[in-house]
Amino acid sequence: MLTKPRLTELVREVDTTTQLDEDVEELLLQIIDDFVEDTVKSTSAFAKHRKSNKIEVRDVQLHFERKYNMWIPGFGTDELRPYKRAAVTEAHKQRLALIRKTIKKY
Repeated sequence: MLTKPRLTELVREVDTTTQLDEDVEELLLQIIDDFVEDTVKSTSAFAKHRKSNKIEVRDVQLHFERKYNMWIPGFGTDELRPYKRAAVTEAHKQRLALIRKTIKKY
């Protein structure tokens, strides 16, 4: 997928003084290959489930969302994602009640 010269070029774009050890280059290349292989395998399964022969952006988006809890705006569907409000715990309610009680005294 990614060659050593291209990896070196990418590293130099971030910091021109950084040099990668040979072992680090090999490890990064292996991680990249595993990432791409996992993504293709998973998105292929999603496309197959939709009874499609093509992998679409929404398949990749679904994989990223499920595996990495990552949503990339501008890709996939144009739907607005609702904001998930955190559940209010009993301890939080008690703290709020104490704060309100304290404020009323003054």
